[in-house]
Amino acid sequence: MRLRDSAALNKNTNSSSGMGARPPGRRVLTKGEMAKIDRKRFECNALPKGWTREEVVRRIGLSAGTKDIFYYSPNGKKFRSKPQLVRYLGDTVDLTTFDFKTGKINAILLRKNRKKAQPDLARGFRNDLSVIPPIRQTASIFKQPVTIVKSQECKVRHELKHGRQEKPRQLFWEKRLENLKFLSVNEEESRLPPSIKPVGPNVNCDTALQSLVSSLHTVIQGVSITGQTGSKSALEKNAGVFLNPDQPLVQGLVISESDIRKQEERVLSARVRLQEALRSL
Repeated sequence: MRLRDSAALNKNTNSSSGMGARPPGRRVLTKGEMAKIDRKRFECNALPKGWTREEVVRRIGLSAGTKDIFYYSPNGKKFRSKPQLVRYLGDTVDLTTFDFKTGKINAILLRKNRKKAQPDLARGFRNDLSVIPPIRQTASIFKQPVTIVKSQECKVRHELKHGRQEKPRQLFWEKRLENLKFLSVNEEESRLPPSIKPVGPNVNCDTALQSLVSSLHTVIQGVSITGQTGSKSALEKNAGVFLNPDQPLVQGLVISESDIRKQEERVLSARVRLQEALRSL
């Protein structure tokens, strides 16, 4: 009885273990045969010469029946996605309209890019007063939208200045220069021309000359040098009222035709001397 029970038990276990076995008359495919059936390679005409496209059909799992697309370069390098192709080929090939799944040029992709580039007239154009910040991204393998911000010309706006901005001068400030003397090129003391006369209480020729020179070197914007316009008697009597501190301590300057001719003659003589000096070189 024990021998019969053990034989029956072995028979039952053998039959139960064979439930998942292949049915009779069906052959099991080897790995090489599976690779031949599942993998198909084609030459890709959309890419440069030597590139191939491979289709791999999944046989097992929940994703059975789906296709995996791979591309191989002429040197055998494998690419699994379009970004990898873009990085590898760079600017040599434009892959904007390249369809990675089919391996062909798809014009629909170009139309989609054009539609994205066209502005939406219903929404209106983006003005400079928009609060939406511009898009700032690092370098991407795909073409990303770029926000064009149009700004006005660079114009420096100065602060509005009302009235005079220079520091006002004191009366008779030129008297501080009385102890200073200046000489000409020939080491001769400079003197006032006969047509220019000093004006003001206790103002001598040296003080008037120094005030005139300082006015020529420190010109105030918008103020021309004309001398004191008040009368000499009024300036001598009450200088604090009639004296203009922006003008030198000389009487009103009047330039005549003879002064202009003399200056022209001096300029012509200086030009002649310059020509002679250049010829001597």
